[in-house]
Parts: sequence; C-alpha cells; structure tokens
Amino acid sequence: MKTITDHLAEYAAYHRDRRNIATHLVGIPMIVVALQILLSRPYWAFDGWFITPALIVAVLASLFYLRLDRPLGILMTLLLALTVILGLQVAALATGVWLTWGISLFVIGWLFQFIGHYFEGRKPAFVDDIMGLAIGPLFVVAEVVFMLGGKKALHQAIEARFTQK
Repeated sequence: MKTITDHLAEYAAYHRDRRNIATHLVGIPMIVVALQILLSRPYWAFDGWFITPALIVAVLASLFYLRLDRPLGILMTLLLALTVILGLQVAALATGVWLTWGISLFVIGWLFQFIGHYFEGRKPAFVDDIMGLAIGPLFVVAEVVFMLGGKKALHQAIEARFTQK
C-alpha cells in the first residue's frame, strides 16, 4: 500500500503552481460539499440511526484517511462529519433547492479546478490515476496544515521528491 507521502507527492506533482493550489483550496471543498449534499438522498432511518449514501462515502473515505495518517485522518473525519451534517440539512429542503445547491456547488467547484489546471498547464491528477479524486480533499487539508506550520516532516518529505529531480 502506498504511504501518505506517496499519495500526496504524486498528487502534488500535478499541483506545483501556487495559483492552482489556491483554486483547489476553494474548488475541492465545494465539490466535497456538493457530493455530500447530492448523496444525502435517499435517507434511511431506523431506531435513532440513519444511513445515506453520503454517510457511507464519508465513513469509507475516513477509514482510508485514518489508515494513511492518524492525525490527518482524524481531521478529515471531523471535516467529513460536518459535510454529512450539512448535506442532511440541505437534503431536507425542497427537491429543487437541494438539487440547485448540490449541482451549483459541484459545477462551480469544477470550474475552479479547471481554472487552476489552466494556470498549471497540466491535466488534473485523476486523469492519470482515479485515486486523485480521493486524495484531492486530503491534499487540500494537508496544504492548509502545512501553511499553518504543522506536519513539517511530511511536508519536507513530499517537497524532497521534487528537489531531488
């Protein structure tokens, strides 16, 4: 299994331009929220518990992130939990409002992505490796953590892969 350094370095190879990273800091959260909104229907409730496709995706993604790195995985799990809650709130609205929010955030999020890749002059990472779709949200959170001075060893290990070439 690839390490977190492997995943993030492979993704970072497609995201070296600061403008591209900036657009991803906006676009990827929009896409994640949009997917959580759209996947919050259908909703199955039983005995005080609920299941939605959004919850299933969030749990599976959280397990993947926790397996890669405990602290970042915990942070990702908390953020995904918030998106599940938000998705449920929006999914409880009228169908037109739910779809408008979900589709609009999704489309605008992808516009940010493609603008960023225009700056980068390179196609998105998921074109070559579908795992880029799962790593993108982790990359954004890791970038923010790096900007705040956290996970210095991980950041240095990722950047070292580009300075060695």
